[in-house]
Amino acid sequence: MPKERGSKVIASNRRARHDYAVLDTYEAGIALVGTEVKSLREGRASLVDAFATVDDGEVWLRNVHIAEYEHGTWTNHESRRKRKLLLHKGEIEKLIGKTKEGGLSLVPLSLYFKDGKVKVELALAKGKKSYDKRQDLAKRDAQREMSRAFGRALKGRR
Repeated sequence: MPKERGSKVIASNRRARHDYAVLDTYEAGIALVGTEVKSLREGRASLVDAFATVDDGEVWLRNVHIAEYEHGTWTNHESRRKRKLLLHKGEIEKLIGKTKEGGLSLVPLSLYFKDGKVKVELALAKGKKSYDKRQDLAKRDAQREMSRAFGRALKGRR
Protein backbone atom coordinates (compact mmCIF):
# COMPACT_ATOMS: atom_id res chain seq x y z
CA MET A 1 0.00 0.00 0.00
CA PRO A 2 1.57 3.35 -1.02
CA LYS A 3 2.12 5.94 1.67
CA GLU A 4 -0.32 8.87 1.61
CA ARG A 5 1.02 12.31 0.65
CA GLY A 6 -0.48 15.72 1.18
CA SER A 7 -3.10 16.68 3.71
CA LYS A 8 -6.83 16.11 4.16
CA VAL A 9 -8.91 18.13 6.62
CA ILE A 10 -11.06 15.98 8.92
CA ALA A 11 -12.73 18.69 11.02
CA SER A 12 -12.34 22.41 11.51
CA ASN A 13 -13.40 24.76 14.28
CA ARG A 14 -14.92 27.67 12.35
CA ARG A 15 -16.28 29.28 15.51
CA ALA A 16 -12.78 29.64 17.01
CA ARG A 17 -11.68 32.44 14.68
CA HIS A 18 -14.93 34.28 15.46
CA ASP A 19 -14.63 33.95 19.25
CA TYR A 20 -10.84 34.33 19.58
CA ALA A 21 -8.06 36.53 18.24
CA VAL A 22 -5.41 34.04 17.09
CA LEU A 23 -1.91 35.11 18.16
CA ASP A 24 0.16 32.07 17.18
CA THR A 25 -0.44 28.59 15.74
CA TYR A 26 1.28 25.27 16.34
CA GLU A 27 1.06 21.90 14.61
CA ALA A 28 0.92 18.95 16.98
CA GLY A 29 0.55 15.22 16.66
CA ILE A 30 -2.04 13.34 18.72
CA ALA A 31 -1.65 10.08 20.63
CA LEU A 32 -4.59 7.97 19.41
CA VAL A 33 -5.76 4.36 19.55
CA GLY A 34 -6.51 2.31 16.41
CA THR A 35 -10.28 2.65 16.36
CA GLU A 36 -9.98 6.45 16.68
CA VAL A 37 -7.85 6.62 13.54
CA LYS A 38 -10.32 4.41 11.66
CA SER A 39 -13.19 6.66 12.74
CA LEU A 40 -11.21 9.76 11.68
CA ARG A 41 -10.60 8.23 8.25
CA GLU A 42 -14.40 8.16 7.89
CA GLY A 43 -14.44 11.88 8.84
CA ARG A 44 -16.37 11.41 12.08
CA ALA A 45 -14.98 14.08 14.41
CA SER A 46 -16.10 17.39 15.90
CA LEU A 47 -14.07 20.22 17.45
CA VAL A 48 -17.07 22.06 18.92
CA ASP A 49 -16.31 23.02 22.56
CA ALA A 50 -12.77 21.58 22.26
CA PHE A 51 -9.83 23.11 24.09
CA ALA A 52 -6.32 22.20 25.23
CA THR A 53 -4.71 22.39 28.66
CA VAL A 54 -1.18 22.10 29.98
CA ASP A 55 -0.94 19.69 32.94
CA ASP A 56 2.36 18.62 34.54
CA GLY A 57 4.42 19.62 31.52
CA GLU A 58 2.17 17.81 29.02
CA VAL A 59 -0.42 19.26 26.64
CA TRP A 60 -3.83 17.55 26.59
CA LEU A 61 -6.66 17.97 24.09
CA ARG A 62 -10.06 17.84 25.77
CA ASN A 63 -13.70 17.64 24.63
CA VAL A 64 -12.89 16.54 21.07
CA HIS A 65 -15.62 14.20 19.90
CA ILE A 66 -14.37 11.28 17.80
CA ALA A 67 -17.33 9.00 17.16
CA GLU A 68 -17.00 5.33 18.04
CA TYR A 69 -15.91 3.14 15.15
CA GLU A 70 -18.98 1.36 13.81
CA HIS A 71 -17.21 -1.91 13.09
CA GLY A 72 -15.32 -1.92 16.39
CA THR A 73 -15.87 -4.46 19.13
CA TRP A 74 -15.45 -4.21 22.88
CA THR A 75 -12.04 -2.62 22.20
CA ASN A 76 -13.72 0.54 20.89
CA HIS A 77 -12.55 3.90 22.28
CA GLU A 78 -14.38 6.38 24.49
CA SER A 79 -15.67 9.21 22.27
CA ARG A 80 -14.75 12.23 24.47
CA ARG A 81 -11.63 11.07 26.30
CA LYS A 82 -8.69 13.41 26.81
CA ARG A 83 -5.90 12.93 24.27
CA LYS A 84 -2.23 13.74 24.63
CA LEU A 85 -0.71 16.18 22.15
CA LEU A 86 2.80 15.54 20.88
CA LEU A 87 4.93 18.70 20.89
CA HIS A 88 8.61 19.47 21.38
CA LYS A 89 9.67 20.33 24.93
CA GLY A 90 10.61 23.89 23.94
CA GLU A 91 7.18 24.46 22.42
CA ILE A 92 5.48 23.12 25.56
CA GLU A 93 7.55 25.40 27.80
CA LYS A 94 6.68 28.38 25.59
CA LEU A 95 2.97 27.47 25.81
CA ILE A 96 3.19 27.12 29.60
CA GLY A 97 4.71 30.60 29.87
CA LYS A 98 2.17 32.22 27.55
CA THR A 99 -0.91 30.61 29.13
CA LYS A 100 0.23 31.45 32.66
CA GLU A 101 0.88 35.03 31.47
CA GLY A 102 -2.86 35.52 31.50
CA GLY A 103 -5.91 35.68 29.31
CA LEU A 104 -4.60 33.28 26.67
CA SER A 105 -6.21 29.96 25.71
CA LEU A 106 -5.20 26.96 23.64
CA VAL A 107 -7.86 26.33 20.99
CA PRO A 108 -7.78 23.64 18.27
CA LEU A 109 -8.49 25.17 14.85
CA SER A 110 -8.46 22.05 12.69
CA LEU A 111 -7.87 18.31 12.71
CA TYR A 112 -6.29 16.82 9.60
CA PHE A 113 -4.22 14.03 8.07
CA LYS A 114 -0.71 15.01 6.98
CA ASP A 115 1.28 12.32 5.20
CA GLY A 116 -0.89 9.64 6.80
CA LYS A 117 -0.58 10.97 10.37
CA VAL A 118 -3.28 12.80 12.34
CA LYS A 119 -2.31 16.36 13.23
CA VAL A 120 -4.08 19.20 15.01
CA GLU A 121 -3.57 22.90 14.37
CA LEU A 122 -3.48 24.47 17.81
CA ALA A 123 -3.86 28.22 18.31
CA LEU A 124 -2.65 30.38 21.16
CA ALA A 125 -5.58 32.76 21.31
CA LYS A 126 -7.08 35.62 23.29
CA GLY A 127 -10.86 35.79 23.76
CA LYS A 128 -12.66 38.56 21.88
CA LYS A 129 -15.18 40.90 23.43
CA SER A 130 -18.57 41.28 21.74
CA TYR A 131 -17.68 44.72 20.33
CA ASP A 132 -14.53 43.24 18.73
CA LYS A 133 -16.70 40.61 17.04
CA ARG A 134 -19.06 43.30 15.73
CA GLN A 135 -16.10 45.31 14.40
CA ASP A 136 -14.74 42.25 12.58
CA LEU A 137 -18.14 41.55 11.03
CA ALA A 138 -18.50 45.19 9.89
CA LYS A 139 -14.98 45.14 8.43
CA ARG A 140 -15.67 41.89 6.56
CA ASP A 141 -18.99 43.22 5.20
CA ALA A 142 -17.31 46.45 4.03
CA GLN A 143 -14.54 44.45 2.33
CA ARG A 144 -17.09 42.22 0.60
CA GLU A 145 -19.08 45.24 -0.59
CA MET A 146 -15.93 46.91 -1.95
CA SER A 147 -14.95 43.80 -3.89
CA ARG A 148 -18.47 43.50 -5.33
CA ALA A 149 -18.46 47.14 -6.41
CA PHE A 150 -15.01 46.70 -7.95
CA GLY A 151 -16.22 43.59 -9.80
CA ARG A 152 -19.29 45.42 -11.10
CA ALA A 153 -17.10 48.31 -12.27
CA LEU A 154 -14.78 45.92 -14.15
CA LYS A 155 -17.71 44.19 -15.86
CA GLY A 156 -19.17 47.55 -16.90
CA ARG A 157 -15.93 48.59 -18.59
CA ARG A 158 -15.76 45.55 -20.84
